[in-house]
Amino acid sequence: MNVRLIALLTTLMALLGLAHGAAAEARGRDAGETKVFTDIYVAPGETVAGDVNVVFGDVTIAGVVTGDCNTVFGQCIVLDGGRVGGTINTFNNDGLRALLPWAVSRDRGFGALAAQDHRLFSKLWPSAVVLLIFLLFPLRMRVALSRVERHPALSAATGAVAALAIVPIAVVLFVSIIGIPLIALEIAAIIAGVWIGTGAIALLVGRRVCELVMPATTPSPLVALILGLVVVSAAEIVPVVGWAVSALVWLVGLGCAILAFVRSTQLDGAVQRVPIAGPPMVGRY
Repeated sequence: MNVRLIALLTTLMALLGLAHGAAAEARGRDAGETKVFTDIYVAPGETVAGDVNVVFGDVTIAGVVTGDCNTVFGQCIVLDGGRVGGTINTFNNDGLRALLPWAVSRDRGFGALAAQDHRLFSKLWPSAVVLLIFLLFPLRMRVALSRVERHPALSAATGAVAALAIVPIAVVLFVSIIGIPLIALEIAAIIAGVWIGTGAIALLVGRRVCELVMPATTPSPLVALILGLVVVSAAEIVPVVGWAVSALVWLVGLGCAILAFVRSTQLDGAVQRVPIAGPPMVGRY
């Protein structure tokens, strides 16, 4: 792999962290085109003035591309009548198969691994909302983190009860007529609670991962949150068990978000007052 292709690979992979879709549409084909996780087709008689860049996709050219055709984990196909004014630079699946022999190819594109990456990428976009919530309400999310750390079972139970109560509360509000406007408020509160709780669980997961990987360092909450969101999103796309992970994150997250609005002293006192069967764990006073 030459230096130019290495630089191309680095540049194109950096596009994954940007809002590439909106930017590409805004530029149009007069200044080239860049896509991620999708294909580009240049129709006969169509001219793209600039470079065509695709990551995890294919480029099919039946028209004219005045610049270069650059693909990463894809291929550039020039049909009869098509023309590329620059050079064709391709980093295809062969290099990855040497590192990941379990990657399965399909008829086109990056194959099954590309589909999994597409699902992960789509999961990571909602994580941006969780990150924004953390930046706006860091204290509330940290309180929710404290609740799920100290009372994980109570958080799960609270989330389950809240999930079961959503429909009955909405019905009561609807029947009362005067409470109909509050249904929208209930839905907004549930969504906000899930976001706050998801952020708290991601913080917990990210912090634990950092402790395992870098035990000598203390990660910042922002770094732990981003790492945790990636891990949680990756777990949610696992076949068969992914839906269970999502349900658990939502229920526990909603529960700890609700408990975040309860004072710590009141919560600890309520937990201590719950009778526990069996002999006491400490000596008698």
